[in-house]
Amino acid sequence: MNLDDHTPQRPPSRRLRRLCARLRRSQDGTAAIEFGLLAFPFFLLIFATIEAFIAFAGEQLLENAVDTMSRQVRTGQITFGMGRSTDMTAAQFRTKFCGEISLMIKCVAEEDPSDQKLYLDVREFASFAAIPNYIPKVSNDQFSDLDPAGFAYKPGGPKTINIVRAYYRWEVTTDLVRPFITNIRKNGEMPRDYLMVATAAFRNENYP
Repeated sequence: MNLDDHTPQRPPSRRLRRLCARLRRSQDGTAAIEFGLLAFPFFLLIFATIEAFIAFAGEQLLENAVDTMSRQVRTGQITFGMGRSTDMTAAQFRTKFCGEISLMIKCVAEEDPSDQKLYLDVREFASFAAIPNYIPKVSNDQFSDLDPAGFAYKPGGPKTINIVRAYYRWEVTTDLVRPFITNIRKNGEMPRDYLMVATAAFRNENYP
């Protein structure tokens, strides 16, 4: 007679409960699993915050450059077509503007026209009411591309009304947050750019 045949067996349900209890008590690897679950959204939030902060700082730099350049136009330190030593061409104005933003923003004198980053619009207007107060777009779509067709470089002389407008395509580098940060998209392309805008409207001083 085999005594093992009379060994009492635990019911399957009891064995299962004991196994679950041991698993609940075991903490091996819990921290690693929790970190793996939380790391992705945490780092995504960090990268998005850094991206937004850098873009904000870049936009402030662009606004400061517009203020600086418009002040020089207003006071006659920069003129156009007046036969003076202060006259600047569009290329010279752009180069000087690029020097104002070179600390953070990439800007070259000659950019690829199909992938241009910086757009400048410096013009004279008959009145302040005639100055456009909107961003020119190629369509009415929310994320429509910028339309620079009307941009020019024709600042006026003493006592004229002028604007200095700057648009910059800031490329968002964090892929996963691009759809939430970008506000402009080229036709047929995935979201890529955040459009920075800075404008100054003023009347030139009556400089000699």
